[in-house]
Amino acid sequence: MSDEQAYAGTAEGQGPVRVTEAVADRLADKREDLFEEFELRDSFPGDVLVEARKRTEGVETEIQDELDFRQDLRALTTWTTDPADAQDFDDAISIDKDDEHYTLWVHIADVSHYVHPGSEMWAEALKRCNTIYLPAYTVHMLPPVLAETVCSLVPNEDRLAHTVEMTISRETLSFEEVEIYKSVIHSDERMTYSQAENRIDAEGAPLHEECALVFELAEQLHEQRKEDGSLVLNPSRDRAHTIVEECMLKANKAVTHELMWGRGVEAMYRVHPQPTPDQWDKALREIQELDGVSIPSGSWDDPRKAVNAALESAPGRSLRKIQRAVLKVMPRAKYMNDPFGGHHALNFDIYGHFTSPIRRLSDLINHWIVHENEIPENLIELCDRASDKQKDGETTERLYKQFMQEIHLDPYAINNRGLEVVDADELAEFDEEEREKVHDVPA
Repeated sequence: MSDEQAYAGTAEGQGPVRVTEAVADRLADKREDLFEEFELRDSFPGDVLVEARKRTEGVETEIQDELDFRQDLRALTTWTTDPADAQDFDDAISIDKDDEHYTLWVHIADVSHYVHPGSEMWAEALKRCNTIYLPAYTVHMLPPVLAETVCSLVPNEDRLAHTVEMTISRETLSFEEVEIYKSVIHSDERMTYSQAENRIDAEGAPLHEECALVFELAEQLHEQRKEDGSLVLNPSRDRAHTIVEECMLKANKAVTHELMWGRGVEAMYRVHPQPTPDQWDKALREIQELDGVSIPSGSWDDPRKAVNAALESAPGRSLRKIQRAVLKVMPRAKYMNDPFGGHHALNFDIYGHFTSPIRRLSDLINHWIVHENEIPENLIELCDRASDKQKDGETTERLYKQFMQEIHLDPYAINNRGLEVVDADELAEFDEEEREKVHDVPA
C-alpha cells in the first residue's frame, strides 16, 4: 500500500456504528492492554499540555509579526482536502499554469515554528514518533490543543506554513524550479474528499477551475508514475484522493532531492528495500493462479508493472488477494539517515516525508533540517526509533481490529462511519428495531 496512505474518513451521510457502554468498556480495556504491551503513550504529561496551551496565545499578533520574515501568500487561492472527520488540516494546495508550465504550491503547516528542540512538545514527540489511528480512536503525536488550532490550516484564517513551490514542465512533468520557504497563507475553503470530487465537474462552483486544473496535473503524474514502474496497489482510487496523493508525493520528492542533491545533507529519508527475485516470483505466481486474473506476458520483467496490470484487469473479488500476495513478500519500509537504496514500491531513487509534520516525527525533523540546516546529533537513533514505533503502531492497529472482529464489530465500518456509545437510558427509549442495531456484549 502507498506510503502516503492516510487514515479513512467518516462516510458522509451515514450514521455512526452504535455500541453499548459494556462494549465501549471492553474496547477501552483492550486499548489499555495494547498501549502497555507496545509502550505507547496515550495521555500527555501536564507540562506538555501547559506548553501547548501557551503556544496558542497571541496567535494573530505573532502571525502578523512573521509577515516581516515570510512570503505573504494570503492572496493566493488555496484550499485543503481531508477526510470528513479530520480534526487537523496540515496540507493545502494552490495551482496555476501557463503555456509551458504548471506551478504547484503545497503548503504544509509550520509545526516546527511551535514545536522545536528544547521544548517539552518536541521531547514528547521524539518519544511518540507517530500518530496512531485506531478505528474511532486516535493516539496523537502532538497535543490536539495545538495541532487542531494554530497548526491547522483552517479556512478563512491566516496561518504559518512551510511552502514547497514547484514549477513543473507541462511536456515532461519534471521540475523546472523548486523553492522551499516559510510563508503565511489563508485557506479559502476546507473540502472533504467527496466535495473535492464533486467540485471537479461542478462548473461555476467556487474552486471548480482550480480543482479541475490540479486534477489535470495529478492524473498525468499518476500515469507517469505507473509507466515508470511505481507500484499502485489501489487502482480504484477516486480523483480527489489522486490529487492529494500525487501532490504530496511530488512535494516530498522535491524536498528530499533538494536535501540530498542540493545540500548533500543527512535527513530522515524513507527507504524501501525490494523483495528478492524469488520472492517476487512467488508473489506473481500466486497472483497468476487466482481465478479471473491474468498477468500480461510483456510485464513479467518488471514485477511492479505486472502487479499494476493484474490489478487493473482483475475482478473486484480478487483485488485484496492480489494486494495480500504482494504485501507478504514486501520488506518493511524504514527511516534512514541516507536515501541510498531508494523507495522500491514508489520506484523513486530518493524519497522522504515532509507533508505531515502533525502526525509524523520524520516530517517534523525534516522541516527543521530544511529551515535551520541543522542535523540532529542522534539522527540515526531517531530514524531507528521512528521505524520501530511505526511498526508498533501498525501492529497495535492490526490487533485492535482483530479484537473488534472477535466481539462482532466491523472495524472498517467504524473507520468509515465513526462510533457512538449508547447509555442505558438512551437504549431504553429505542424501539425494538433500533435496539437490535446497537452492538452489545454477546450473552
